Amino acid sequence: MTSHQYNIALIGCGKMGGAMLRSWLENDLISNCYIMAPSGVPDEFKHYDCVSRTDADNIGKHQLDGIILAVKPQKIEEACAPFAHTLDASVPIISIAAGKGIAKLEDNFKENTPVIRTMPNTPSAVGKGACVCIKNSHVNDAQQKLTTTLLETTGLVEWIDDETLMDAVTAVSGSGPAYIFYLIETLALAGENAGLSAEMSMKLARQTVIGSASLAERDSNLSATKLRENVTSPNGTTYAALQVLMDGRMETIFKEAIEAAKKRSEELNS
Repeated sequence: MTSHQYNIALIGCGKMGGAMLRSWLENDLISNCYIMAPSGVPDEFKHYDCVSRTDADNIGKHQLDGIILAVKPQKIEEACAPFAHTLDASVPIISIAAGKGIAKLEDNFKENTPVIRTMPNTPSAVGKGACVCIKNSHVNDAQQKLTTTLLETTGLVEWIDDETLMDAVTAVSGSGPAYIFYLIETLALAGENAGLSAEMSMKLARQTVIGSASLAERDSNLSATKLRENVTSPNGTTYAALQVLMDGRMETIFKEAIEAAKKRSEELNS
């Protein structure tokens, strides 16, 4: 096995787990991926020699660099219970299950097991995600690097030291894609109100958000403020619209929305 390939067990292979596996294979990161899922190996991965099905009785027998928990939060205990006692306590557990804190994850495994909690978002499925991670005290530098390497194939990866910040992360980037999709809906409806057909207005709204995001990615050295200023001519049409959009109401609404999501995240984690 080369230094950049890993033996990974993937617990669950739904949309997010499958997206991660797809990106690992595309980036030649996998020596072996053992999938434990009720439906086995998805059809798109069956032709890969390095991808195979495993079960709870055999997970502990594999020489693993890491285990990825990609099941729904409410299924964590059920999924881990059959194999957790068979694992070497030095194998890192990397969870992408939203709402499960480090302490609750640790409860499922042997004492001193390295545990990493992550909060990815749905654009990870197309390699444009944002993922924030936090580790427990048993994770070493090599295991943190492994986690970063695996997750970077799906987008931006950041690390934090204060787990309480995960509620804010969830509110901003975890739930954030839904806010952007709602912006597309709202912009399209406003276009209809201005006289465009529903089809035309939706096409324009979607492509405008797609294009603007691409510009923000390309010109990452520019602040969002500067990007906005670059498309705003003094006393022009954009300026007229921004006089309305920037009157404070949108800022207030977003603050309230983020606080509501953060509060709900705190409730779910309690």
